[in-house]
Amino acid sequence: MRILPLFTAAALGLTVPCPVAAQQAVAASELLTWPDLTEREHPQPDQVIRYGPDIYQLSDLWRPQGDGPFPTVLMIHGGCWQTGIADRTLMDWIAGDLRRRGIAVWNIDYRGVDRDGGGYPGTYLDVARAAQSLRDHAARLNLDIEPLIAIGHSAGGHLALWLAAQDKLPVDSPLRLADPVIPDLVISQGGLPDLELAATPPGSGCGTEVIDTISGGGHYADTSVPRLAPLGVPQLLVNGRNDRIIPTDYATQYEADMHAKGDDVHVRFIPDSGHVELIAPETAAWAAAVEEIEKALGRK
Repeated sequence: MRILPLFTAAALGLTVPCPVAAQQAVAASELLTWPDLTEREHPQPDQVIRYGPDIYQLSDLWRPQGDGPFPTVLMIHGGCWQTGIADRTLMDWIAGDLRRRGIAVWNIDYRGVDRDGGGYPGTYLDVARAAQSLRDHAARLNLDIEPLIAIGHSAGGHLALWLAAQDKLPVDSPLRLADPVIPDLVISQGGLPDLELAATPPGSGCGTEVIDTISGGGHYADTSVPRLAPLGVPQLLVNGRNDRIIPTDYATQYEADMHAKGDDVHVRFIPDSGHVELIAPETAAWAAAVEEIEKALGRK
């Protein structure tokens, strides 16, 4: 799996705007680093399923033991929308944790903005088609997708929220697909839910230039989720209070904006947690996401 150089640089030195900086007193040395996660023993998925010809147009299936049917989570990795920074394997540890809990995971990959065919509209169409592929294969694999929970980390949080907005896209948008899969709950883990806000300097650990690329040069009407509200889908934002990569006010401003438009949005800030903790299975940040998943599945 690739190292995440942009994220690492941001975690070590980039200052991002945060209205609760006084509460972010946890030393960087006390937070997890990327090697703390990626150098662990690597769990493996049960099956790889393609939804297109590109090497990144595929999904890993993490299927619990037994016959099923298994409740299923659609999972989307981050990495600043760039294939060269991260791929789906960054989510393997939490995917494996859900599998251990009896929950199947459809962990998708997609072409990033730095790959031929990625960006606008390709990245979005990949994510939408990967979700359709889950629906197409669900019965054969004995996967229960009612309800369907979508969870995404960092840039993947934006893409998971965007999935829930597909039926709100302008009729002439090149991002529209017929018969889209709309999740019943979205969980964004340290995400960038509002592209317009993320494009405002100084931006986040992803920088502002990539926002121009993933939005197709400022096509916010079909890429920035608040422009598409109300979604009519419950949305949960789980953020580390000490995240040094994604500003915490991205979550609070999104919550306020979406509430004003009639959407059900809730933010959970996790103390003593940064960006990596969100996808490390032993952490309080991941436990919060699991709690919400199991609640949505009627298991709590």
